[in-house]
Amino acid sequence: MNSSDLQKLAQRSRFMRETGFALLFASSILALFLFIPLAPEKIVSAPITIATSTPPDAFAQIPLEAKAAIVYDLALGETLYAKNADAQLPLASLTKLLTVYAALAELSPTTPVTIPAEATRLDGPHAFSVGQIFTLSDLARLTLVASLNDGAAAIAHATALRENRSPHEVLAGAAAALELSQTYAVNGSGLDETAAISGGYGSARDLARLAGALVEKAPHIAAATTQPFTEAVSAGGTSFKVKNTDPMVGTIPRLLLSKTGYTDLAGKPDDGILVLSFGYVRHFLLLKLYRMVAEATGRIPIFYQTQGHVVFCVPKGRL
Repeated sequence: MNSSDLQKLAQRSRFMRETGFALLFASSILALFLFIPLAPEKIVSAPITIATSTPPDAFAQIPLEAKAAIVYDLALGETLYAKNADAQLPLASLTKLLTVYAALAELSPTTPVTIPAEATRLDGPHAFSVGQIFTLSDLARLTLVASLNDGAAAIAHATALRENRSPHEVLAGAAAALELSQTYAVNGSGLDETAAISGGYGSARDLARLAGALVEKAPHIAAATTQPFTEAVSAGGTSFKVKNTDPMVGTIPRLLLSKTGYTDLAGKPDDGILVLSFGYVRHFLLLKLYRMVAEATGRIPIFYQTQGHVVFCVPKGRL
């Protein structure tokens, strides 16, 4: 093989080698596309919107014209609904709740209470005679259920004698002990002192707390206020049966406490209507309000009312 043939062979070998390298490089590039996944395309997701629902205000449509009202959770100390809850208004016979609480804070439920002469001279409602004696518990039941002014005055008088203080001082001390900052009682019955001065003043919030305290301290007395009638016998053997001043007690299930109140300053009832300041609320509307409270909270309200107040206290417990 001459030199010319060797040169041609060398060129062919070099060509084959370069071609092989080119094929190998091309195969490698192809393998990169076939076997190595490309970086995934970035997907921009749409923002996720979480639908939230605001619970309806169960008290928004309450047909209430009372000047002050409150729905108060006694267990948690929370206000669930309020309308002028801290306004100081005439209490009328709701003052009797404070009178009974003040007495039970100082006296045993079995303490004998004598009806004094001055108590029998008060305006009605009244039921007793001078010198009649009852246990504090029995007299408290009769007094709260029938809103008896002579009974309330006798209870305040007995407590004041035991403490050697005036009835006003006794009631002020009880209000202070419960931190009822808007509560002020001039007498134990709540009767107006004059045409311009009520026998007691307080706020819806104070009344809610007072009612809860009374239910806790004397549940048997509070329970009597939820019945259409209550009965007791004096120490001399005279039987008394009084009718509840609240005509709604028979229509409200599992009621814990009820108390009505009215005077010239605090308003008067008229044909089944309890007059409230700047308006009135008919009984069927109050019952509707009770049911709305029960449905909204799942709890059993304490209920009582007077001219300036419609109060529902919601204690711990489920329907």
